[in-house]
Amino acid sequence: MSRRDFLASAGLAAAGPAVVAPPAAAAPTATPGATPGGAVARLLAVPGDRRDVHWIRAALQVAVELEFATIPPYLCAWWSVRDRGHQAARLIRRIVNDEMYHMGLACNLLVAVGGRPRIADAVPSYPGPLPGGVRPGLIVHLSGLTKEYVHEVLMRIETPETPLARMAGGPPSIGAFYTGLLEAFRDVRPELSAEGQLADRIGPDRLLPMESLDDVEQAIEIIKEQGEGTSGSPDSRFDSETPAHYYAFGEIYHEHRLRRVDGVWEFTGERVPFPEVSPMGSVPAGGWTAPRPEAERLLRRFDATFTEMLRRLEAAWTAGDPGTLRAAVHAMRAMEGPALSLMEIPLPDGHGVYGPQFRPVTT
Repeated sequence: MSRRDFLASAGLAAAGPAVVAPPAAAAPTATPGATPGGAVARLLAVPGDRRDVHWIRAALQVAVELEFATIPPYLCAWWSVRDRGHQAARLIRRIVNDEMYHMGLACNLLVAVGGRPRIADAVPSYPGPLPGGVRPGLIVHLSGLTKEYVHEVLMRIETPETPLARMAGGPPSIGAFYTGLLEAFRDVRPELSAEGQLADRIGPDRLLPMESLDDVEQAIEIIKEQGEGTSGSPDSRFDSETPAHYYAFGEIYHEHRLRRVDGVWEFTGERVPFPEVSPMGSVPAGGWTAPRPEAERLLRRFDATFTEMLRRLEAAWTAGDPGTLRAAVHAMRAMEGPALSLMEIPLPDGHGVYGPQFRPVTT
């Protein structure tokens, strides 16, 4: 597994529209039925000496749900870009692969300590908050790629840990959650079993079983560095060309590559034109209301394939079968066809087009 270098940033500017800084937090939005604080806050409130293997399993289930929750909005953004060769499309596709890999790492970790990932019955509803109560006030909805969507949803999901950690008394960050999880592994040192874990390639990365504490530390470090728990330095790159997720989305939003000028990171580098996109509308709560007949057929097809993917993912880690995991990945690829067809059908009000709603089919 490749790992990005962790270098010290020469400094992050705190102001200016094209300078590295996390999006301003919106006012918290009340969510009916949401538990105050959320699962992450409750887990981190448990004293360190009481965090046993059961605590680790509960935390890893939240990690599985959290990593999965980012995939549908990122897929909608990626599928809406008309030119798949465009830099924005390539950046988003790489991030989708990363999130799938992170979810695989979390699933392997959970199996290693005697748990089994719950996936099919743990899919979040959109629009809605992220699992675990992280990023309070952020309501994630499904939409095509727009500048507002990049800034207000995608970048806010990936906001670096460091700026959040400076908010005294604020809610725990995703990075703090993974740090607490790693500390629990170090303290408890649970027995790790490779039985039921999966080994396969996910995108450019290789998923391997967790057989030692070193494996656990590397897996959690990768999740933190590549994605939501990044240290906040643009120097931390997941390859030689692409910055961590927050900064990759920032390049799309600011329409310029990230570069360092006089010790300050700014989005003032090479021009990155915003891509031409299909104007997928924002999926309402409960899904599209009374969709056009051709859209309804495609939505049923998409949701059936999505449900098949969920069941195969869960079955893969239940049986420890890499063939079932590959079948799940195949089902995910099969979702693209109906998604793109939906994005060709105008909404009844004439403002935008349909898109996938990611609603599991219940039987």
